[in-house]
Amino acid sequence: MKQSVLPRLALLALIWGSSFLWIKLADRGFPPIEVTFARLALGAAVLLPIVAARREEVPRSAPVWGHIAMAALFANAIPYLLFAVAEQSVGSSTAGIINATTPLWTVLLALAVRHQKSVTGWQGAGLIVGFGGALLIFSPWHSASGVASAGGLECLGASVSYAASYIYMDRFLVRRGLSPIALSACQLLVAALWLALALPVAGARAPHIGAASLAGLAILGVLGTGIAYVLNYQIITSEGATVASTVTYLLPVVAIVLGVLVLGETVTVAALAGIVLVLAGVALTRHRAKSAVRDQAH
Repeated sequence: MKQSVLPRLALLALIWGSSFLWIKLADRGFPPIEVTFARLALGAAVLLPIVAARREEVPRSAPVWGHIAMAALFANAIPYLLFAVAEQSVGSSTAGIINATTPLWTVLLALAVRHQKSVTGWQGAGLIVGFGGALLIFSPWHSASGVASAGGLECLGASVSYAASYIYMDRFLVRRGLSPIALSACQLLVAALWLALALPVAGARAPHIGAASLAGLAILGVLGTGIAYVLNYQIITSEGATVASTVTYLLPVVAIVLGVLVLGETVTVAALAGIVLVLAGVALTRHRAKSAVRDQAH
């Protein structure tokens, strides 16, 4: 029996759910493009030695590297930079709620390009319920200006880019016989190169290095990029793009829990109801995936 994906989804949500905090801290000391480049370079630096030590097979053909370059652009370079820029002007709650739309965009794009032929009732219900939970948690109607601002649109662009990357990786990369670690290392390396090309023309301000910004950048790169991306590829490989994208529904839950435990924040009734709906949405989407596996087995 396949190992349950729920523990891996929860761990990935814990890592990525705290990333908005680390981005905020890193933005205090470094320009967004430098934050993005550093997190990608650190993520690659963590994974490449592991690939070498384990003697993992790496891609050898130009077409595969071309697919990795496209995945790196849409899964890493573009959305990471957009969120780093956006969080200079919008709060983490606004970024979180817009990021939670990623599964919806994933389904819509998958249907548009015929990567997925239809949506079952369970899957559709899970996506709607999960998004409703995210809405309750962040109550964006109290900060509509943030959602409609330039920063909000940047977050939306990042979410659509994430959605496109899930489909692209699922279609062109995850069944190449390469390990998740090798794929993640190569992709992060190429994404860092994309940002390196942009650094000379970005006109970034001089950094104001401090302990908090350095710590935020280090955690964001090593844990939130390097280790997290291995988990992400494992989930896409075993469960597919749509299920993997539902991790974004768990990010608001992580934000609330961290707020209570670390910052002493209070949790509203609406937020608690939102947590229940988020978890129910993920469970409904998983029901669809299990049903599909049973159908294929017959």
